[in-house]
Amino acid sequence: MQVGNNSLEVILASSTAALAAQVFKLLWYRLKGKPVNFRILTQTGGMPSSHSASMMGMATSVGLINGFDSTLFAVALGISLVVMYDAAGLRRAAGSMAGILNKITEDIYSDKPGQIPERLRELLGHTPVEVLVGAFLGAGIAYAYHVHLMAKGAL
Repeated sequence: MQVGNNSLEVILASSTAALAAQVFKLLWYRLKGKPVNFRILTQTGGMPSSHSASMMGMATSVGLINGFDSTLFAVALGISLVVMYDAAGLRRAAGSMAGILNKITEDIYSDKPGQIPERLRELLGHTPVEVLVGAFLGAGIAYAYHVHLMAKGAL
């Protein structure tokens, strides 16, 4: 069903989903008893995946505008799946490797604590659950935004 082609809707749905995921991440850390750390708003990793939220927000928005049987939706979904696979696979593996390298570095420099190089960042990727929650969040935000625009008569 062709509702309309609105690039701004796609951009706003995707961006809002990413921002919502980052804010939710801040709240999630607080609920887990960790202190408020506004750096979380700009970092990768953690619950939920903002990359997944953004990409599924984009794909869902494209599907709602152009139809879920359109070539454009197929491309958007394909790109989204690659990004989500990367978040749960490659980036998560890189984070695990950073943890191992940090431990090796600590062991090597155990007798020279003042010379230990800067630690590598370990929280880079996501668990499959973090990716899935981000994807549902993004799809939900895109759907809500689309329905809101339709109710306002903007579409």
